[in-house]
Amino acid sequence: MFTISDDQRDLVAMVAEFTADNITPHAVEWDRAHRFPADVLRKAADLGMGGIYVQESSGGSGLSRLDAVLIVEALAAGCPSTASYLSIHNMVAWMIDAYGNDEQRAQFLAPLLTMENFGSYCLTEPGAGSDAGALSTRAVRDGAGEDADYRLTGVKQFISGAGTSQTYVVLARTADTGPRGITAFVVDKDTPGVSFGPDEVKMGWNTQPTRQVILEDVRVPASARLGQEGDGFRIAMSGLNGGRLNIAASSLGGASAALAASIRYLGERHAFGGPLSRFEALQFDIADMATELEAARTFLWRAASALDAHAPDMVTLCAMAKRFVTDAGFEVANKALQLHGGYGYLAEYGVEKIVRDLRVHQILEGTNEIMRLIVSRELLGRSA
Repeated sequence: MFTISDDQRDLVAMVAEFTADNITPHAVEWDRAHRFPADVLRKAADLGMGGIYVQESSGGSGLSRLDAVLIVEALAAGCPSTASYLSIHNMVAWMIDAYGNDEQRAQFLAPLLTMENFGSYCLTEPGAGSDAGALSTRAVRDGAGEDADYRLTGVKQFISGAGTSQTYVVLARTADTGPRGITAFVVDKDTPGVSFGPDEVKMGWNTQPTRQVILEDVRVPASARLGQEGDGFRIAMSGLNGGRLNIAASSLGGASAALAASIRYLGERHAFGGPLSRFEALQFDIADMATELEAARTFLWRAASALDAHAPDMVTLCAMAKRFVTDAGFEVANKALQLHGGYGYLAEYGVEKIVRDLRVHQILEGTNEIMRLIVSRELLGRSA
């Protein structure tokens, strides 16, 4: 049985209050204007949300992965797009904290924790989406010896925050083949040779920019490398475990807001002589939606607890939770739109925005088909 503590309930209440005051009233407007709410994100950073699971010794909040999914769910009830960007930023900060050295933490972390600087994660490429081991961006030594600089060349695709973020964790190939030939680097926006494609026109996630990151003979010092050469794939995959949980939590928060809106709407909307809430078929829809979300929440908490405990099955559980929760979240949001009828299709009600935002959660951080592949390989491997 998975429950949360009184301290965690207080944490959720604090984040929910912040969301109600600073995010929910503006989410539809931000979506229409394609506005990245940097000022609100920095207010969130004042409450410790710029480094949720960065160590306290590094200036972070030092919270658990379970705490993180509680925070992201509460933020996503106001705007899944904004909450999801905050998750990506936290992934970047955590990677630098977990895999960087003292000098790298001192150089990069402080402005990330305050969100003076925003962070972006650069793994996906135009020709290598879910197949992260097939990336082609190159990092070539410019000279001999351990202190020689690297030159990075390649294109990263679908990068959240690109052009706005100052700090980029970039995965590049330092050997010819396979995952073991991938290395992670921290690259500053203002480094010569870094540029960005146009802002993508998207179905949702309009409160955060999505652009290509173009690397043209970008020279970075050896001190910008996270870990050793060849560590990059392991670093990337470890970051994605928590990222998958947070994206699931964002789906859960958005879908929960859509359910709450549906309950209000069915009580207020009258047709055929009474409120819609008196019709048994619609009551059953609400019951099923609530049940799906409660099951998803319990599963998500279990997976987050497994990641906190470094359990042997944590990768499998994170993949399972990402697939199950994001599928359930989208289906609930889509049902909420249907329950609203024609009003659900109008932007001012906010439900159609949630549907658009949640649809991409079934694709990013590894598509849900890839999540099934991860789970099946683990299970079949155990039985072999």
